[in-house]
This record gives sequence, C-alpha cells and structure tokens, in this order.
Amino acid sequence: MATIDTRQSNDGQTTYRVRVRIKGHSTQTATFSKLSEAKKWASITEGAVLQDQHFPSNESKKHAMREVIDRYLEEVLPRKSKNTIYNQTLQLKWWSTQIGDVLLSDISPRLIGECRDKLLKAHKANSTINRKLSVLSHVFTIAVNEWEWIDDSPMRKVSRPKEPRGRVRFLSDDERECLLAECRVSKNTSLYTIVVLGVSA
Repeated sequence: MATIDTRQSNDGQTTYRVRVRIKGHSTQTATFSKLSEAKKWASITEGAVLQDQHFPSNESKKHAMREVIDRYLEEVLPRKSKNTIYNQTLQLKWWSTQIGDVLLSDISPRLIGECRDKLLKAHKANSTINRKLSVLSHVFTIAVNEWEWIDDSPMRKVSRPKEPRGRVRFLSDDERECLLAECRVSKNTSLYTIVVLGVSA
C-alpha cells in the first residue's frame, strides 16, 4: 500500500517521498514539500490504482535534482570502488549545491552548460570538469533507463571541454639499454623479444 518517507536535505529542507505499492501494478512515487499534500496524493493514487483508473504521471515534474542525486548516492554509488565512491560523492554534492532545487523537468542543457562555464571561469582543469560532467551524465542515464523519472538526458547536448593530449616521452639511450638488460635476465624468456619489438616499432 502507501508509504511515506521523510527526508531532510543539508540546508534543512524537509520533503516527503510517497510510494504506492499494490500487487499487480507498477509502483507509483512522488515527492512533496508538505506532508498533507503527500497524504492526499497517496490516498487518491491508491484508490485510483485499485479501481484500475490510474494513469502514469509526469515523473520529471515531481522530483527535484537533489532527490535524484540522493537516490543515486544511496543505491548506485555503493556498487563502485572505494576511491570512486569518495571522489564521485564530492562531485555529486557539488552538483546538488548548484542545481539541487531544480525540478527534473526544468533541467536543461543550457543550465548544465552554465555550471560548466562557472567551473571554467574558476580555472578548474578540463579533466576535473569532465569528471564532474561524466558522473552527472550517469545519474541521468539511470534516471532515464531504470527509474523512468525523465524521458531523455539533457547531457546529450552538453559539450565538454577538450583535454590536452598526454606528453609523449621516449626513452633515452641509457634508459633503453638498462631496460633491455633487465629483460635479458627476466624469468620470462619472451620478455626481451617483446620489448625489443616494442621499442623498435
């Protein structure tokens, strides 16, 4: 049946997330800023589902970006490595401070582009900016494909700053001779041949 979860954001704002689960029907969810509205929606939706009168509503107008990020942090991020969890938690918290109060339906490529440009003006490295954009892109991918909270990802139209090519470095003559000498005494009898072919290419 209906359940209501109370959530509080870092800025002290309280929201109420409603879930209506009835066997044989898809789960319906919505988020409200007032408990009274949450209870009213739960009651109406529950009755409509039982009478087979319920029709899907526009989920993107019910969920703010902060809720999407919080759910991603709770359900998706724990599956990743410890180092990735630490870095992406910081990146997603940054996005939450920038666009957390915006409804999914109002998130546009222009809005995300403005956040990207803010980072550029702060002289952040392009690689740092791209990592922030990448994790946000995955949040939208999950919201589209698994949660069905939004029809399409706005990230598809957001360009990313180009990163400089890595520096190409060649071994000096002394370094090459040292490397080959170590390969000759290696227990791997094929290593010397492989390295010779590699440095000769």
